[in-house]
Amino acid sequence: MEQFEGQDILNFIKELPNDEACKAYLAKIKWQDGFTCSKCGSTKGCEKADYNYHCYSCHHVESATANTLFHKVKFGLQKAFCVAFEMSTISKSISSIQMGKRFSIRQGTAWFFMQKVRTAMKSSQEYPLEKLIHVDEFTVGGKEEGKQGRSYDTKNKKAVIAVELTDNNKVKRVYIKSIDDYSAKSLTPIFEEPISVSAKIITDKWRGYEPLKEAYNIKQVYSNNGANFKQLHIIIMQVKSWLRAIPTHVSKWHIQAYFDEFCFRINRSQNKTSIFHKTIERMVESKPIYQNQIKQKLSV
Repeated sequence: MEQFEGQDILNFIKELPNDEACKAYLAKIKWQDGFTCSKCGSTKGCEKADYNYHCYSCHHVESATANTLFHKVKFGLQKAFCVAFEMSTISKSISSIQMGKRFSIRQGTAWFFMQKVRTAMKSSQEYPLEKLIHVDEFTVGGKEEGKQGRSYDTKNKKAVIAVELTDNNKVKRVYIKSIDDYSAKSLTPIFEEPISVSAKIITDKWRGYEPLKEAYNIKQVYSNNGANFKQLHIIIMQVKSWLRAIPTHVSKWHIQAYFDEFCFRINRSQNKTSIFHKTIERMVESKPIYQNQIKQKLSV
């Protein structure tokens, strides 16, 4: 089976019409580099019926969903693929309530599986931002009376964003990180994780960036009401608009996962690759997550 590309839901259903087809797609991705037994590490085995693999050494039989984020999916693989397809291709965010109604899944079950998909969308940090980077902070949660600028006592969720621009000033890649405050300590991780030390970084005049100049090439300029960071502020408006499409409260425990989802789709679309296929690959590479682990894994 070839890699599925595109965003047409009708073509998607045509190519993956049932659980069997989805299992075949999953098995091809999981064992594309050959079989390795999860129990004993042996590479000798054979494919059995229903897309299982039998290890010659310890006789363990492994399914295509084992040791992936599809482990013990109770509502069927095709529905799980449909959820992943919707989350990776639609331009607007969607709540677990809406997703549950769309595919006849209980809301709590839909929410839990969507968090699994978002886990797979977390940045691999394998491709650091390298050229011209704009960095700024913003808040999510709406306008608050009497709160302006970087209010430390705001109830809104705080975040810092890094946007890499191309030579012709177009958005190339985006990373967003949830923060507790605007101190240099809180701002440092977004520099350490996705930004190369060789990158040219432009920020506004906020003093929290001053200590980072020792390790990074940072130039500070006046924001001029956002005019000097036009592309970055467009992305910030898109993030806020995207989150407003979710008709439920997004807690601070899970806001980072929503940021990861947004950035994953932006970054993959910029690279012109199959977003859905990459999502499934990430879900195969990720270890199973259980419900009692989700809060700890996604907390910031």
